[in-house]
Amino acid sequence: MPTEQLVHEHVFLGVDHQRNERRVWLVIALTAAMMIAEIAAGSIYGSMALVADGWHMSTHAGAMLITALAYLYARRQARNPRFTFGTGKLGDLAGFASAIVLALIAALIGWESLLRLGNPVEISFSQAIAVAVAGLAVNLISAFLLKDDHQHHGHSHGGHSHAGHDRHASGHHHDDHAGHSHHDHSHAVHKPGADNNLRAAYLHVMADALTSVLAILALLAGSIYGWIWLDPAMGVVGALVIARWSFGLIRQAGLILIDATDAVTDLQSEIRERIETPGETITDLHVWQVGPGHNAAIVAIATATPHPPAFYKEKLAKLAGLSHLTVEVTPIAA
Repeated sequence: MPTEQLVHEHVFLGVDHQRNERRVWLVIALTAAMMIAEIAAGSIYGSMALVADGWHMSTHAGAMLITALAYLYARRQARNPRFTFGTGKLGDLAGFASAIVLALIAALIGWESLLRLGNPVEISFSQAIAVAVAGLAVNLISAFLLKDDHQHHGHSHGGHSHAGHDRHASGHHHDDHAGHSHHDHSHAVHKPGADNNLRAAYLHVMADALTSVLAILALLAGSIYGWIWLDPAMGVVGALVIARWSFGLIRQAGLILIDATDAVTDLQSEIRERIETPGETITDLHVWQVGPGHNAAIVAIATATPHPPAFYKEKLAKLAGLSHLTVEVTPIAA
């Protein structure tokens, strides 16, 4: 078999990778422009509220820069052979890092709010409300751009089947890149999969939007009833909600980074249902995520009536999200 038919790529980027990358850069530009405008206006007009909100937006712009650079690096290095299973999980690494930054922001907001509860400061309500409304508008536009709606599924990298008929000294049938092996594009059905990198950027702008909404409510009540304490109290509430969001993302991205089975339990069950029969047993099964909507699997089958690996690959060809498959068949006595 010609060598070119054995060579295949491990490109496991999300189906909307480039679209998401462009949108994140757009949101960074929007946030940075708002940040510069607020800091400049605050410095010119002597408004600490504007200056403080401007620097606060800079933290989110910096965090989203992690997201954008991860998209850029993953795309440029997608075909680099140094990455055994591609660069699809770089987004989860970036999402994990961004979630930690988000948790730190929540801690800072909570700490500052607690300090203000003990030592109230005078608030210029009309000015502060204007800043909060402007920030909310920018964040809602950004959230709309970053919403992962999975409307553009496009064509994804089909299922890799390295079907082979080699028999090794151990007596196992398994797929390989030698002998009679061939690279079979089975074009498995794909679902988009969660993009934790995009989710991290989305949570950053939603966290900012939440703090703006809570601030507006607290400032309106404060200006009407004189409840100065409500502003820092809302800050504490916002910090707790943001912290919960960040811990959820840390857990989700972390499970993927350590190849935990929690993320692919359903796919494992589907593989067993399609392969196992009274005469055929899966003796070893490994399934892990290699990118948004892309999973890899190694399946070892013990059977008294062995078939070539391609036979079992065909059974799994239509499994959604299974992009890379290795099958090993071990004959056993009847």
